[in-house]
Amino acid sequence: MAVEIVRVPDLGGADEVEVIEIPVKVGDQVALDDTIVVLESEKATMELPAPFAGRIVKILVTEGDKITAEGVPIMELEVEAESTVAGETEAIPSPSQELTDPDLTPKPESNLQSKAETKSKPQLVPNKPASTPVADDITTALSTADNTATDVYAGPYVRRLARELGVDLSQVPGSGPRQRIIKEDVQTFIKQRIANPQNAGSPGSGGAIPSVPDIDFTKFGDIETQEMSKVAKLTAANMQRSWLNVPHVTQFDDADITELEEFRQSLKAEGERRGVKITPVPFLLKACALALQENPVLNRALHSDGQHFVQKNYFNIGMAVDTPKGLMVPVIRDVNQKGIWELAAEIFELADKARAGKLTVNDMQGGCFTVSSLGAIGGRGFTPIVNTPEVAILGVSKAAIQPVWNGAEFAPRKLLPLALSYDHRAVNGGDGGRFMTRLVELLSDIRGMVM
Repeated sequence: MAVEIVRVPDLGGADEVEVIEIPVKVGDQVALDDTIVVLESEKATMELPAPFAGRIVKILVTEGDKITAEGVPIMELEVEAESTVAGETEAIPSPSQELTDPDLTPKPESNLQSKAETKSKPQLVPNKPASTPVADDITTALSTADNTATDVYAGPYVRRLARELGVDLSQVPGSGPRQRIIKEDVQTFIKQRIANPQNAGSPGSGGAIPSVPDIDFTKFGDIETQEMSKVAKLTAANMQRSWLNVPHVTQFDDADITELEEFRQSLKAEGERRGVKITPVPFLLKACALALQENPVLNRALHSDGQHFVQKNYFNIGMAVDTPKGLMVPVIRDVNQKGIWELAAEIFELADKARAGKLTVNDMQGGCFTVSSLGAIGGRGFTPIVNTPEVAILGVSKAAIQPVWNGAEFAPRKLLPLALSYDHRAVNGGDGGRFMTRLVELLSDIRGMVM
């Protein structure tokens, strides 16, 4: 028999890592590549495997210890002489090491360092005493969580991950050594619930979004139960998917469309001659297309892998239409290349097809950006939901005459309320602000549309 020392490997550039889990104890027999210690930095979790089979003789670290350099001894293993290698063996990071969400990762206390630490010798930094406020807070949080039952075999990191995702660990089967629950088990459990949503919201199922219970409304009066239209079902599913996946931000502004309205009214006679009714919508779409050209960040789509985006070099704008069958969004193509009269005619044609239920699939595909206008209905403002995979949508409310200070006096001006919602993963506040500012400029002075 021989005793081998397992040491901390290269920390991969991290200044400090924390021992967050020790899934073995003295006397345990471990097989080659069994996880013996789990380390965590601010960005990553690392499972250290046993470099050889043997019996745990001594554990040299405790959960919560901070390690500042590679080479720190963490464990002693008793192994068969012929199975050991010459000298001391270093543990190697597990191939399953992966990045984790920094928000789910406890930040190491950088000022807690051992007095014995020197430049020439790797040192172990003891954890803060359990009586400190930080330790008390952590202990309280762990003891009050539902997933800290004594019959659940999981480490602190996995328990914290489960709490964040709303998963009951007692329902998660473990695949680690001695049925220990590892992070991959939690991830698999979530994927299964998403794939089988029928039971995802049931009590104790671990689903992050509980279902809304059915109510017997016949207790309160006469009712009718009607099936939703296919369009309404698709719209509901799309809206829910977008709301759950997109971190929405909405910015508001008012556009002074006094001159635009005066110009539009002057076109009535020409519109009658052409057989085309001019509404504010073609001006809105044209202004949006020009603002998108100057602010291409809003003319993108995020790739499903979360690592890439698609920059669109065309400008197709969807126009939300309220129909008897539900909300439909036909797409006007190449808006930047068309004039106001051409846009007005195409808008009227597609809106008419939408209300008649005659839109084709091609009529509703290929959008880059969506405009949802409630101007004809009313309301001072609303927050539209992004029409994914687009990254932005413009909500337009009812224009109204309001007093505006012109530097000398208050003058009546017609203001159009605008609300820009965007996907904050792709669009920052500065991007949204620049787009909205340019859009307001174009609508306030339509001469900018021909420059």
